[in-house]
This record gives sequence, structure tokens and C-alpha cells, in this order.
Amino acid sequence: AWSIHGNITKYRLLVILRPPPGHSFILDTLEQLPASRSGIRVVPKCTCSSRPLFGCCFLHSSGDLLARVQVWYLLDTLCTGTYLDVKKVSSWVQMLVPSAWQRLPQSSRCQLTELPSRRSCRFQLTAPSGMLFTIEMRFAVQ
Repeated sequence: AWSIHGNITKYRLLVILRPPPGHSFILDTLEQLPASRSGIRVVPKCTCSSRPLFGCCFLHSSGDLLARVQVWYLLDTLCTGTYLDVKKVSSWVQMLVPSAWQRLPQSSRCQLTELPSRRSCRFQLTAPSGMLFTIEMRFAVQ
């Protein structure tokens, strides 16, 4: 969605998250959750039967140690225990966007500023003309 208010253009983006390879998201009901947890569990998933030509799945294979380490690092970065942590996801994206922004040609003309937010990512772009663009990214899973 987007809207314009004076010289400020606001964009709201819905970012669909996908589970890491060999994993799936499971939505827990509110009765099953402690108050401090999100309702989205990240669990290993067997895909052996859906990939018979490729051998064992990520869950059962003892191969590619580097891929396993990368997935576990990602899970540790984005999850608390086995649950997806929205605050960790937001912090991770807040860290990635400025470094990606610096690689774009527009970065020399527009200033990127992080805006405070606990459960989404918010940024403001300031153009030389004084136009402001506010971008908010919210996260969802399928």
C-alpha cells in the first residue's frame, strides 16, 4: 500500500518469509504458547519422498556440513528456541538494508535513515528536493 501526505510518500510492504531449506513453519494456537513467544515454530521437515532422485533430504542427510551450519546460524539469528522471533527478524533486516542501500546509485542522492520500530522495519529516504519517503516492511509467513 502507499499514500501521499503533503511532501511525504508512505509505502507499506508485506514481506513474505520462507522457511530455510528442509524446514517448515507451523502455526501454534494461542493456547499452546507462553506469552513471550510468537506463534510460528520453525521445524525440520523430511522431503525424502518428494525428492527420490536426489537422495536423502536435509533432515536425514549427513552431507554438506557448510549448508547445515549456515541454516543453523540463520535459525539462531532469527529464532528464539524453535520459534520465529519477529524482533530478531526486524533487527536483522534493519541491519541488512543500509548496507544494501549503499550499493545503489540513488544512495549518493538520497539519505537513508532508520526509524524506530519493534515489530517491523521502518526507513525514511530524504531526497535533495526535500521530498520524504517512508518505507515500512511488515513480515508474514505462508
